[in-house]
Amino acid sequence: MTPKQTLIAGVLAGIGASLCCVGPLLLLSLGLGGVWVANLTAFEPVRPLFMGLALLFIGLSFHRLYLAKPACDPGKPCADDEAIRRQRLIFWGVTIPLLGLLAFPWFAPLFY
Repeated sequence: MTPKQTLIAGVLAGIGASLCCVGPLLLLSLGLGGVWVANLTAFEPVRPLFMGLALLFIGLSFHRLYLAKPACDPGKPCADDEAIRRQRLIFWGVTIPLLGLLAFPWFAPLFY
């Protein structure tokens, strides 16, 4: 998997991990309510699985961007320092909010 694919997978897993808590809060803040919003808490049992997947994919992205030596030909995007710098910036721009989403269930009671 490329760093871009692992980062996208990590974001999707992070959204899945926070769906039980962020989803109802977001819907209620938009004025959408009802009994069906409470059904989103059914995702609570699979939250640890999604959290583990998100952290795994973040770790894979970090490993590919910082620890693994890219083996590529000169002239390819993986050999360009500017492209690597941009990928690292995008990585941190996605990872910080994603970690916030993962931690949100512990802070959600403060908002309800």
